[in-house]
Amino acid sequence: MTEATENRRVARVVLLDPDDRILLLHGFEPDDPDRTWWFTPGGGLEGDESREEAALRELAEETGITEVELGPVLWRRSCSFPFDGRRWNQDEWYFLARTTRTDTAPAGLTELEARSIAGLRWWTSAELSAARETVYPDRLAELLRTLLDEGPPSAPLVLAPEIV
Repeated sequence: MTEATENRRVARVVLLDPDDRILLLHGFEPDDPDRTWWFTPGGGLEGDESREEAALRELAEETGITEVELGPVLWRRSCSFPFDGRRWNQDEWYFLARTTRTDTAPAGLTELEARSIAGLRWWTSAELSAARETVYPDRLAELLRTLLDEGPPSAPLVLAPEIV
């Protein structure tokens, strides 16, 4: 496995529909399709784009959804995980976004994403809380419930680092 040498700057999106459902992607390890997890849309910054620009671009590429209201940064976390034969070290910012559109049409997936994303699904808070599948970030069900109950935090919450 190749080791990552730097932290990848990443923008992720906590996308909520009018019913407060969250959109998650279903990912899997390309060489082990039985190893699966759910995660929020998003990805690495390209060139000199801002985190906000990256969040909107990644959301459009991975979901086809462009009609969004991008809100504040909710959470930040550092994570490190093995994927596709290398270790990824990431500094992630999670933006709140709202949309009225719930149909998805991923059209801009990278080659790696096309080999590792099985689909997307809108989840209610209750469904997420009851899920027995792996979801990233850890505690997403709890974080979502707090967001829905209390609104966005006044400053981004720094989540515990996740090392997989």
